[in-house]
Order: sequence, then C-alpha cells, then structure tokens
Amino acid sequence: MGEKKYVGSIDQGTTSSRFILFDKGGQIVASHQLEHKQYFPRAGWVEHDPLEIWDRTQDVIKETLKKAGAKAEEIASIGITNQRETTIVWDKNTGKPYYNAIVWQDTRTSKTIEELAENGDKDCFREKVGLPLATYFAGPKIKWIMDNVPEAKAAAEKGDAIFGTIDTWVVWCLTGGPKGGSHITDVTNAARTMMMNINTLEWDTDMMKVMEVNPSMLPEIRPSSDPSFFGYTTEDGPFGTKIPVAGILGDQQAALFGQTCYTPGEAKSTYGTGGFLLLNTGEEPVQSKHGLLTTVGFKIGDQPAVYALEGSIAVAGSLVQWFRDNLKMINDAPEINDLADQVEDNGGIYIVPAFSGLFAPHWNSSARGIIAGLTHYITKAHMARAVLEATAYQVVDLVEAMEKDSEVHLNDLKVDGGMVASEMLMKFQSDILNVNVIRPEVTETTALGAAYAAGLAVGFWKDLEDLKKNWKVGKVWKPEMTAVKREKLIHGWKKAVQRTIDWVD
Repeated sequence: MGEKKYVGSIDQGTTSSRFILFDKGGQIVASHQLEHKQYFPRAGWVEHDPLEIWDRTQDVIKETLKKAGAKAEEIASIGITNQRETTIVWDKNTGKPYYNAIVWQDTRTSKTIEELAENGDKDCFREKVGLPLATYFAGPKIKWIMDNVPEAKAAAEKGDAIFGTIDTWVVWCLTGGPKGGSHITDVTNAARTMMMNINTLEWDTDMMKVMEVNPSMLPEIRPSSDPSFFGYTTEDGPFGTKIPVAGILGDQQAALFGQTCYTPGEAKSTYGTGGFLLLNTGEEPVQSKHGLLTTVGFKIGDQPAVYALEGSIAVAGSLVQWFRDNLKMINDAPEINDLADQVEDNGGIYIVPAFSGLFAPHWNSSARGIIAGLTHYITKAHMARAVLEATAYQVVDLVEAMEKDSEVHLNDLKVDGGMVASEMLMKFQSDILNVNVIRPEVTETTALGAAYAAGLAVGFWKDLEDLKKNWKVGKVWKPEMTAVKREKLIHGWKKAVQRTIDWVD
C-alpha cells in the first residue's frame, strides 16, 4: 500500500459535477468540473438525466487524477456532497432510471402539497420531520413518479425499483451498481425527504404511508462520516481500484462542516445556484416558528447528531444566469460586478426572484418574481446592482427569522459559494446585515466538508480540532452603512416581497 496523500471529494451540484483532491492541510491539489444539461419540459418543471450525471462524474474523476499526476492508490477515502432533494427512481437490476431526476427547484408537486396539508396547514408534519410541506422535498417527488410513471409503480410493487437522492445514486454507481452497489444515504440527505423522523433519525412508517412510498425502495440511513464505510469503489470504475467511500453530506451541510461550524451558534451562508444559511443548534432539534427548516447538520460515526436551522433561498446565483442568458444584459457572469459598480445604489428598484415561488421564510409556491420601483432613471447598471442585492436581502429575511427562532444574535457570518467572488455583494451583505462577513481562504467549503467527513472516518484527520486548524480567514468585510439608510432599504425590499405573494391564482 502506498502512502495516502489525499482525500477525494465528489461535488455533484445542480448545474455541474466536480471532483477535487485535497491534501492534509485542506488545500486543493487539483480539480475538474463539467456541466450537465438542465431540462425544463414545462413551466416550473426542472429535470436532469441521471445517466449523464454519472458519466460526467466519472469524467471529472479521471481528469482530476490526470491533472494532479496522482495515483488512485494515494487516495485515503472518498467523500460525496450533492444537490439535495433531487429525486431518482431506478431499476436495481439494470441501473436504468424510470424517469429523469426531478430537481429540488421543480414545482410540479404543488397540487399534491395542497392535498396533503391538513385543513390547509402546511406545518402539519413539522413536529415529525422538521419541515413544512413544500414542493422542495423528495417525498412528494417520489409520489409524483409513482402516480405518473406506471412502469415505476409496477416495479416498486415487485421490489425492483429503488429510490435515491443524488448521493445515493452516485454511491450506488461507484460501488458496483447492479453488481452489488451500496443502497445507502446519510442523515443529512434523508432529513430532506419528509420521510425521516427528525428525532429518531429513522424512516417514519406514518410518513411513508402519507407519501405512498414502498419501504423496500428506501436506502439505509447512515452517519455522514462513517468509519464502517458505505462501500468501496470498484476496479472497473473511474478510480480503477478499491477506495473506501466514507463521507456523505448534502451540499449545505457539507459547507457548514467545511466552514468548521462545529459549535452551537456558528453559522455559514452559501451563495450558489440558490442561497442557504445554516446555524448550528447543537444536539437537540430546534423547531422553527418563523419559516425555517429543522435539519440534521452532520453526524460523525456513533456520536449524537448535530442539528441545524436552515433558511433556503431558491434563486441566488441563478438570477445572475437569468440576467445573462434570458435578458442578455451581460456576456459572462463576472461582468455583472463591473456593471453594478457603475452606480452608487439601486436607483430605487428591487428585483424579487420568486421564479418558482418563495422559499424560506415565506414558503409561498404561488409567488412569482417582480421588478418593482421602475422609473425613466433606471439603467441596466441599476438592474445589475438590484440582481446582486436581491441575494443579500433574501439573506436578511433568513437572519431575522433565525434570530427569532434561536435567540442567537449573529456577529459574524462565514460565507462561501461561487458568488462570494463579488466584492460588491459581500460588502453590501455586511452593510445590510450589520455584521462582519468572513470569507475563508479555501472557498470550496462544500467539497471540503465532504472530504473532511470522509477523511475523519479513515483517520486521515484525527478529530474536529485537526480540521479547525486548517480553517484560515481569506477576507473580512465590516459594516459601514448608517442605521437609517439600512432600515429604509430593508423597508423597500419587504414592500416588494409583499407584491409577489399569491401572484398565481
């Protein structure tokens, strides 16, 4: 056995797949990334091809190893982090999906949600699963496949159809697929199905009945960092050798873990396709009364689970893509910063990107996006600024809800994700929240979190203290805005949000 120099992390996101090799210091050795196709068969429907995702995953693994000049034998273990809630049902004997993956942003289950809400109460299952009824989660998506794909339903009754979120699909493929692949998930991903009991961390019989899901379809729930491993990569797979797969964390929990938010009260905000704020609440689940999600933050081996409160924003970075691709206002994403810097403020306009309804803390699936406050004065530079500010304002809504629920007042916010490259956005986020915004040296904290979970499981890193030593500050933004200006801007935002609610009859 050669010396183990690296931990590998598969980061399977909403728009792309990546593989990153990390060294002992938590630094990136090499990485490769490939996009996959987004399918929009109808308004509000979003799908991916699971077979394309698996192809891309294999390609990025091979390419990263080539770039690093590394041998697969030098990798101690593999971690996986993934877009959460995205739902696949496939044939366990052939590996063929019965339908495309239904993506977390997809809203086709809105009618199901209305039907399941007891007397219109979307919080009727919150005590059990920590979540409101929403199109976001995996359970209703499985129900949709069972109701609309006869072949899948027949196979489920025979015990041939199995379900997984993307982590489960990737692990199954990596560890042999139809030839004995592991059918597992971790607590963080299971917490997003509406079928795992948030207190016992086991599949809930009542919730399976509500979603009409056959228990034989569900993967085994395991810790996020598992010393007994989820299985080994196969010799005919992309690594060409056996490596333990030992860490799984849903992408936002992986970022919490990679940002080393191991103490109750520590929070991180990720600015990706969507936006996600997570606060570590310790070993007891905190039920939200202000529209947040109660979720599992992480679980290491047989230690107690650590819980988190989460605020989810459906549209963050994808608003910049919309500005680029649909409105053709810019040619590439980074250009938005130069455009936004041409003006001192938003000129009085607000963009509320409720493209598929509003997520936390509003949970209104019939809201739709608006641009409010337009006048002759407005230029595309003001629009660019309002696009970036929209993400910061949505985070303000989440922080307000979080402070009410947890009674923890934020002084610092650790940030990560693609949009943290925008200096304007980070400065505005600090000003509008009135907190220090801290960007770490390594901003790929999602992939890093999955690597940490996998490395801990095999002893590549000793303990959480070991990981904390790796975390280093990259840059800090401090608030400078006056309270009067801050209140005025937030008032305008809240007024704009109200205009979007219940737009669709």
